[in-house]
Order: sequence, then C-alpha cells, then structure tokens
Amino acid sequence: MFFIGPPFGNYIDFLPGVLPIKGSYTLEPRTGLLSQICKTLRYDFERKGWINKIGLRNPGLDYAVQKYIKGEHVVSIAILQPSDIDTIVKKIPGNMDIEINVSCPNAEKPMETHGLSRFLNSERKWCIVKLSPTCDTRLIDQYYSEGFRQFHCSNTVPVPPKGGLSGKSIMQYNEQLISYIREKYPDTEVIGGGGISRWSDVELYKTWGAKHFAFSTVSFCPYLFGKLYWNIREKT
Repeated sequence: MFFIGPPFGNYIDFLPGVLPIKGSYTLEPRTGLLSQICKTLRYDFERKGWINKIGLRNPGLDYAVQKYIKGEHVVSIAILQPSDIDTIVKKIPGNMDIEINVSCPNAEKPMETHGLSRFLNSERKWCIVKLSPTCDTRLIDQYYSEGFRQFHCSNTVPVPPKGGLSGKSIMQYNEQLISYIREKYPDTEVIGGGGISRWSDVELYKTWGAKHFAFSTVSFCPYLFGKLYWNIREKT
C-alpha cells in the first residue's frame, strides 16, 4: 500500500492506488494554519529538506468525523492531553481507520504516548502509530506490548527552535527504526516514509523491511511527484 501523508494527503485524495492520510486532527480546532505556513515553512538548503512549525493547526476532530469516508482515507489524530482520550474514543466511529500521531515535534507540547490501546479494535483495518525518527526503542516495545502492529517510520526530525525537518535527512533514522521493528517483531506491518521522491527510494525502504510506503514533500515538485506516481502505477 502507498500512502500520501499530511499535509498533502488533505488535498490529493483522488489518485487510484494511493491512500491519503488526512490531519493531524486534535480534539479541539487549532486556528492559524495559513499564517503558520507563511511564517514557518522554509526549505533548508544546508539540511536539504523542508522545515515547518505549523503546530497541528486544524479544524478539529468533529470536522474529520463528518468528512470521513470508510476505505477512502485514513484519519491522523494527535492527542495533546490524557483527558482527551475518552472523548476522542467516543467521538470517532469504531471502524474509522486512524493513524495516531505521537511524534509531532512542532507543537507546544509532546503528544500523549500512553493509554492508546483503547483505539485498537477488530473493526479497523488501519490503526497505525506514527513514530518519531528519534524514538526510543523502549517506546516501540511498549506499543507492541499494548497490541499495536502497524508502525509508520517516521515523522519529521526535531530541529528546535525551527520545528520539524522533512526530506532525505529522515532516512538515516528510519533505517535503524525499521530494522529494529522488523527484526524484533516480524509480525508487524511497517510503513516507510520520509525522503521518498523516486522509485529507488521505495526499493531502499523495502530492503530495510518496510511493507508499505508513504510520501508527502515530493508533492512540492510536480515533475518528481508525477514520475513517482507513474512508477507506482506501473510497478504495482
């Protein structure tokens, strides 16, 4: 399976063979999306990637539930405090496919990483944990022991105080994360994402042990995006 992640998954949801991930959504709306994009989204030539500090600006979980269509996208949720969990569990449909973002580096506080097993059920095809590229492997062990079997490696690299870095820089972290998960937990499904801009990147992630693949920032370049998508349709 191929995924297109946020923010582009919020808008590019019409391509056969690619499942968009929309979000990330928090329990309450967080305004200021356009202003944060204008103020913080920059290409870093030294690090060779995009940096942003958008900070989970979104229209809120109720909007996500209203717009959800089973089988056509995955909803990314971010939990900012423990008390949100009960309410979110009650609000979202039991069969809603979700990705739990535990690793956004550009919000004002860390995401919740405990008590997430309540989102697991047999109705969901996808109940993914999106890891940080700098994730402690003990946290992966915790998620596995709680029952999670789908991991997305990974989110943006923290570069304080600027925010999160996306692009090729993530790949060195993902190699270690994916190799750890596949060697220790072979019954898992790993989504490899970060820096994918051509088919050779997909093949590289395969060698590390990824079963599925996600891309996003390649969408900044229509030529590379189109070529990658053509390869996906041709080779799968």
